[in-house]
Amino acid sequence: MTERPRLRKRPLEADAATTARADEIDIAGCASIAYSSEDPAHPLENLFDGRSGPGVTRWMSARPDTIEHIVLEFDQPQTIARLVYEVEEELRERTQEVRVEVSEDGGRTYRQILVQEYTFSPGGATYQREDQRFNLHGVTHLRLTIVPNKNGPGTATLTALRLFV
Repeated sequence: MTERPRLRKRPLEADAATTARADEIDIAGCASIAYSSEDPAHPLENLFDGRSGPGVTRWMSARPDTIEHIVLEFDQPQTIARLVYEVEEELRERTQEVRVEVSEDGGRTYRQILVQEYTFSPGGATYQREDQRFNLHGVTHLRLTIVPNKNGPGTATLTALRLFV
């Protein structure tokens, strides 16, 4: 009887994580982050801690019912080919809007590149992951504007933000 070769196997997620990290922009290493508000229990650092998926750490505004802004101010102009962010809301029904704008002139003017709305319901959809492809060059600033609830009370929140070249 001939001996069968040993099966060589590996989980696909390991490849995806390795590939994704190879071209990921180190936001903490190449940008300052300006923000309008943060809840001390859910600081801005949570947005960049590398965790993703439902139930992870998050950034949350300290001011309910207020439109919030997060601005990445790059040390050097960046090329951005991909933007990934995540939003989770398990407690209340709300429709959060996220607008993404870029500046190529040091933050003097901005151009909108994305507007997305997410409707959350504790009994239904509670998590959203957005993965967008772009062809952006010379980006000096990236601004996120978060409208916490277009239909009533709410608090702005994001669970992850990643950029790739």
